[in-house]
Amino acid sequence: MNKQKIELYNILKFPLLFTFIMWGVKLVEVYSDVSFVDYGVLPRNFSGIKGVLLSPFIHKDFKHLINNTFPIIVLGSLLCFFYKKNYMSIFPMLYIVSGILLWGIGRTSFHIGASGIIYALASFIFFSGLISKNKNLAALSLVVIFIYGSLFWGLFPIQLEMSWEGHLSGFLSGLIFAWFYKDELPKRKKYQWEIDEEIEKQEQENSIKINYEYKKK
Repeated sequence: MNKQKIELYNILKFPLLFTFIMWGVKLVEVYSDVSFVDYGVLPRNFSGIKGVLLSPFIHKDFKHLINNTFPIIVLGSLLCFFYKKNYMSIFPMLYIVSGILLWGIGRTSFHIGASGIIYALASFIFFSGLISKNKNLAALSLVVIFIYGSLFWGLFPIQLEMSWEGHLSGFLSGLIFAWFYKDELPKRKKYQWEIDEEIEKQEQENSIKINYEYKKK
């Protein structure tokens, strides 16, 4: 396996594993003729907090599942590619916090699906691109807006059958952790002329001498 294939494998393995579990859960439901909806997030109910961990893998039907599959793969791959060093800490935080926020603010109904994770990833990638001032990440933010800009409307209770609270929880989680990880985001690459200017400025500061003149009374 050459270097490019290894890198591609490392980028895709995590989001593909996530989607594999999503599809596996749905297939078990279909072939066993059962429903796992009761394992979703049930806000402000102690028994419903288990959904924080389980609900992203549970979907209403195959249409719901398919709609969430592609964004998970795309946004998850982008996270793994641009945040190689810390995506293993970023993703669990987005996952848990978005679920806890949903448990706190959601309607008293079972909330299921990976859309909250999708909103968390999109929000994190977008805001971290703006905060870091990294040219590549800023461009990535624009790509996220272009591809998933319509997600914005999912933050509002336009379609009551949709868990807009889950979307909002994910969006807020992404914003929070983009700021939290701002010092660990990939830095903007500096050009040689910028480095030369900084060196020259530092040399000038080091060479400054302060002379005091005292006047006789």
